[in-house]
Order: sequence, then structure tokens, then C-alpha cells
Amino acid sequence: MTTAKVPTNGPSETVTPGIIQTTYDIIRPHIRKTPVIEVSPDDFAQGISTRQPLTFKLEFMQHGGSFKARGATSSILTREGAKAGVVAASGGNHGVAVAYAARKAGVPANIFVPSISSPAKMKQIKSLGANLNVAGDRYADALAASESFMETSNAISIHAYDQDETLAGQGTVALEFSQQCDVDTMLVATGGGGLIGGMAAYLQGRTKLVSVEPEAAPTLHAALAAGKPVDAPGGGVAADSLAPRQVGQKMYPFAAAYVAEAVLVSDEAIISAQQQLWNTMRVVLEPGGAAAFAALTSGAYRPEPDERVGILLCGANSHAVNFD
Repeated sequence: MTTAKVPTNGPSETVTPGIIQTTYDIIRPHIRKTPVIEVSPDDFAQGISTRQPLTFKLEFMQHGGSFKARGATSSILTREGAKAGVVAASGGNHGVAVAYAARKAGVPANIFVPSISSPAKMKQIKSLGANLNVAGDRYADALAASESFMETSNAISIHAYDQDETLAGQGTVALEFSQQCDVDTMLVATGGGGLIGGMAAYLQGRTKLVSVEPEAAPTLHAALAAGKPVDAPGGGVAADSLAPRQVGQKMYPFAAAYVAEAVLVSDEAIISAQQQLWNTMRVVLEPGGAAAFAALTSGAYRPEPDERVGILLCGANSHAVNFD
């Protein structure tokens, strides 16, 4: 567990609750308002300490199967030069989101992914009409390849998490979630940090925000411990969605100021959470999409008996899932 401290320079004023509201007004016609559902904690096999119903936000029902459609749509609709085309590096879900948003806007897209991306995500990117490029074994390799491509292209780059427009788009998750329910705590899976950074920028401590990361890819956990973004390991079952080399420079001040805790979960806990979500709710999620719930089922996060907990379920681009 890591407790956040407010950095001396403070979060950027370029992503504020007001900007996130304006962004939501712009992208709302192009995204889905994903539903929430309350489920008794007693429905799950392992004991969960709160007596209050759990509130799940089903963001995996978003276009492209993840929250990333929000940030991609924000970037394309609010930035100059997008009509010339867009370029993105992605572990998979961001690439799917950019391909979707580009198709909706009628602009060409070149997507760079590492070889660890799931075949399901690669197939979806191609089906949306984008040019798919496989480069290297990790997200950092795909990012480097996309940057090389940009040197000879007029297209604009849409970063998976380290961009103001992306943060503002992802922050609309918190806006929506807050309107739909009243919870004390929100559990959110973290990779590069665009989602939790945007949510932190919107909530600003009004709701307790807890980051959940795989033990094999502790990017924000390591950054909070070091006081700045630092290189972290990048392995585990959720490596294609939650294992960048570092969290973003732009999101870090928001996380340091407003993320209350950063907890780690094992691969085994993530797989168990996937299984329990299927057994109880008939929901199939990729590992990264189930990581936030794994914090509850594994005990990595233990809520108070009357604590109302919200869990963001995001990432439905599964491949070869086999639940008995």
C-alpha cells in the first residue's frame, strides 16, 4: 500500500473538472454512457469485508471494449490537424479506441502495437479500418516505432495516456460514475495512468480513489514510492494493457495529489477475479479489466464494514478465455 502525497508543484491546470465537463459535452454523442449495477458482496465466493452492495461500472461495454474510446475521441475532436490522420502506439485497447474514433471521424489511422498484444485486439484494430503495425515486444518498442513513423508523416500522435486531451476524455468516467451512484471509494486498474489520472483530476479527493496494479507491473506504485515516474517491471497476465515502462508525466501530479492508495495484486488474484465475475455475473473480461475487482477478492484492499465501494470493470477484449 502506498499513500499519496501532494507534490509541491501541484497538478496541471490544463485538465480541470470544468474542462472534463466540456470534454464530456463534446464527446457524449460519440460514446456510450455505460451502466452501473449493484451486486451483493455475499454473491462472491471469497469474503469481502464491506456489508454494503458493490457498485460495478460496466465500462467494458464502451465502444472498442474499454474506456479508451473516451480519450481517443476527445483527442480527435478537440485537436488541430487530426484530419490529416492519426498515429497511436498501444498495447491493444488504445489502438482499438483510436481506430474506432478515427473511423467515426473519417480520418486515416496508423496503429503500432507490440507482439504481446492479444490477437483479438489486433483483429479488431484491422476490422475498424486502421493500418496495423507490429513493432517489438513491449509498449515502449511500439511507441518508438510510432515516433519514427511520425517523422515522415503529417498525422498527429494520440498518446495512450500522457496527453491532456486523453486525460480529459478518461476523466469523463469519473464524471459519469459520480452522477450514477454515491460511493465512498472507487477502485481503478492502472497501467500508464491516463484513466486514474483523469479520474483524479475530476474527483480531486471528493471520492477516495484507489489504484490497483499487477505485482508484475507496478508502475504507479513505484512512481509514488520514488516521488516521480520511474521505470518499472512490465510482465504478468495483464501485460498487454497494464504494463508500460512508466506512468505518464502529465498524470503523475494528479495521482500524487488525489490517489489515496496504490495496491498490488498477483496474477493468481487477477485470474481468480476473472473467474468469479464469470461465475456470478456472466461477465468475461480480459485480465486488465478484472484487476480492480481482484483487489477486493484477494484482500489487497479491505474496505470498512459500511464502506460503499465502486469498481470499474473495463477491458473486454479477451482471447481464448476458457472458464469451466
